[in-house]
Amino acid sequence: MKVTSETLITELIEKTRQNINQVEALNLKPLEKLNWKANNDSWSALECVEHLNRYGDFYNLEIEQRIHSSLHKPEPIFKSGTLGNYFAKSMLPKTPLNKMKTFKDKNPIGSHLDKTCLDHFLVQQETMLELLDKARGVSLNKTKTAISITKLMTLKLGDTFRIVIYHNERHLVQAATVLKNQAIN
Repeated sequence: MKVTSETLITELIEKTRQNINQVEALNLKPLEKLNWKANNDSWSALECVEHLNRYGDFYNLEIEQRIHSSLHKPEPIFKSGTLGNYFAKSMLPKTPLNKMKTFKDKNPIGSHLDKTCLDHFLVQQETMLELLDKARGVSLNKTKTAISITKLMTLKLGDTFRIVIYHNERHLVQAATVLKNQAIN
């Protein structure tokens, strides 16, 4: 994927704002609906958001540190890396939503959650908007970030943003599906 750096940042800001709007809408629902699960092995809407919080805690800090320490000036074009593009595309929601294995420390199943989980996500997303704005001052290609599963592998900053924001979108679609299925049952 090749796109102007500004186009990428603008698109990711818009997706982040959409994610914020979705979680603000979830916040209007009663707690019992947000904690409803189709079965013991599935996630509730709040568990979907808590899963995102666990990743957000890592990635917001990682991205912030890499932007702050980057010595690479911004360039007009972002060209996705092969691995980064693969991971980003794999995060996009599909119909039906393809299942993926979750690492144990990122799996919220069985957590006792309330609406503070939604508040935490919203704070993270406001930080993400600030980080996207700050990213305009560094190279999205040469600035590298570690990934949550290993510090030995790095991805381009632009790809990391795509992966995190698409992952958020994916699980918010999952949360909406849980609520829709609840209305049917």
